[in-house]
Amino acid sequence: MSAAKYAELGAFLRSRRGRIRPADVGLPAGPRRRVPGLRREEVAQLAGASVDYYNELERGAGSQPSEQMIAALARALRLSADERDYLYRLADRPVPVQGGAASHVHPGMLDLLGRLTSTPAQVITDLHVTLVQNPSAVALLRDQSGFRGPRASFVHRWFTEPEARRLYPEADHESQSRAFVADLRAAAARRDAKDPEAGSLIRTLLDVSPEFATLWADHDVAFRRDDRKRLLHPALGLIEVNCLNLFSEDGRQRLLWFTPAVGTDSAGLLELLAVVGTQEVAEPAVSPVTRTEGSSPRRRG
Repeated sequence: MSAAKYAELGAFLRSRRGRIRPADVGLPAGPRRRVPGLRREEVAQLAGASVDYYNELERGAGSQPSEQMIAALARALRLSADERDYLYRLADRPVPVQGGAASHVHPGMLDLLGRLTSTPAQVITDLHVTLVQNPSAVALLRDQSGFRGPRASFVHRWFTEPEARRLYPEADHESQSRAFVADLRAAAARRDAKDPEAGSLIRTLLDVSPEFATLWADHDVAFRRDDRKRLLHPALGLIEVNCLNLFSEDGRQRLLWFTPAVGTDSAGLLELLAVVGTQEVAEPAVSPVTRTEGSSPRRRG
């Protein structure tokens, strides 16, 4: 990065930080503020970085931020898609393609996610790549945001890694497989016919998973909108939930939130998630967004 880009990066971060109120990102207003906007330490907290590292960025110094850090800063500062792309270019990092693990999350969805404080919720892509989770979702589903490459898609892991299926009772595996395949066909059809990401995912699964190939040949198509799921938590056992979906305008992102299924004891179990947290959950991967430059491991809020 050139000195000019470092300087512009710092100035841009300061300008975006100054326009956001703590309430906009789910933070308390706290003590009296001398200037509007977020404090530097608050941006660092939201992005999962150390305060020293973020201070260096605003001063136009420090090491070149990684792609994961740029994605985390864009989410923390509620940047628009154009602003996010500009930030990548200032940092001399390639702008990620839409739909991948570093996809830009629409600020409106982030705002809604931040307001869902009492229920597990997360934002995923139409190819089931988890972009961001609230703490309750991490406690319920484990950290799903740390995967890269083809493994970033939960559909890919479902058909290639037995560990992924531990989230569901074995009796539900067949129905879940059918639902994932039908949803993937619907998502791929909504995209451009030459979309490389969806095409690559489908070709890979056809090559490596006989189960997927068999189900794909059935030509079932159906978006997953409102599901009743049975989830297995390592500490709390079976939890039955309703999984609700809010689709973005282009259909490429979904806000999922989980509510207790009527007629079950799941309401009490979901409340216990706040107590149990993630201490009993074995995490399959480390998210580079939550362990970034100069930071100690922590959870995104």
